[in-house]
Amino acid sequence: MPFPQERPRRTRQSAAWRRMVRETRLTPDALIYPLFVVPGRALRNPVESMPGISQLSVDEAVKEAKAAAGAGVPAVLIFAAPAEKDARASAARDPKGLAAQAISAIKEACPELLVWADVCLCGATDHGHCGHVRADGTIDNDSSVQTLAEVALNYARAGADAVAPSDMMDGRVQAIRALLDREGRAATPIVSYAAKYASAFYGPFREAAESAPAFGDRRSYQMDPANAREALREVLTDVAEGADMVMVKPAGPYLDVIRQVRDAVAVPVVAYQVSGEFSLIKAAAQRGWIDERGAVLETLTGIARAGADLIISYFAPEVARWLRA
Repeated sequence: MPFPQERPRRTRQSAAWRRMVRETRLTPDALIYPLFVVPGRALRNPVESMPGISQLSVDEAVKEAKAAAGAGVPAVLIFAAPAEKDARASAARDPKGLAAQAISAIKEACPELLVWADVCLCGATDHGHCGHVRADGTIDNDSSVQTLAEVALNYARAGADAVAPSDMMDGRVQAIRALLDREGRAATPIVSYAAKYASAFYGPFREAAESAPAFGDRRSYQMDPANAREALREVLTDVAEGADMVMVKPAGPYLDVIRQVRDAVAVPVVAYQVSGEFSLIKAAAQRGWIDERGAVLETLTGIARAGADLIISYFAPEVARWLRA
């Protein structure tokens, strides 16, 4: 029906109308807040490239988790940067290691808050890669998978509500699921970083997590930014191996991938608004070039509209407070 009978503006003319017909709705229940844990006590080390974000000692991470829960955020995602690093990621496999300490402490202090544990080797290895490195500098997929499964089991035993492998090794979801099930952890969900791209937007994160590779890059295991069909292959493989949720990372530059993944799978889809996306908004807002609140809500709404059921974001506590106000 043509104009003048067809007038889409009729339901845009007031805030009440716009709220009533809104197709995509952000809620605090969809948010996950990342935390960076470091050794020590009473430490809050500001991350220069991520304004407002700090590396936290375990006691401070507990406080931050409590504050996030109080704002209405239902889950946190733990990254650990242990002081002792070696080629075998021993700190990540240690039941008394930094990540395990943080998981246990947060769960004890906030039993209702869901604690997701990032499962990777990069933060605990002296070479900074996500898998074991052979003498020729290549990544040994299969031995890495076994270690990743051991790390996941360690975190589950520490109390993690979900384990989230971010390494992009082939077969790691299957190995983690098999070991968790065998060791009495069949109820622990796996949130797979299924489509994780070799992105230019990770730079600030590597400062926060102290996980930059000592040599080379991660393009032999993280995905080529030009590929979307390959993302579907990765996602469907991980679901077949036992992933309970699948993730696309980064979020903003890959909205088309999020949409295709959402259409292809029945499990929940997670999107990670990564450090570079966060820092770009912060930097522009600090210079007065954009409105921070408006930009944050618009980008998160776009990620949800593309098909993400859950969103990992460094803005999570702020957004939860805004949405509940």
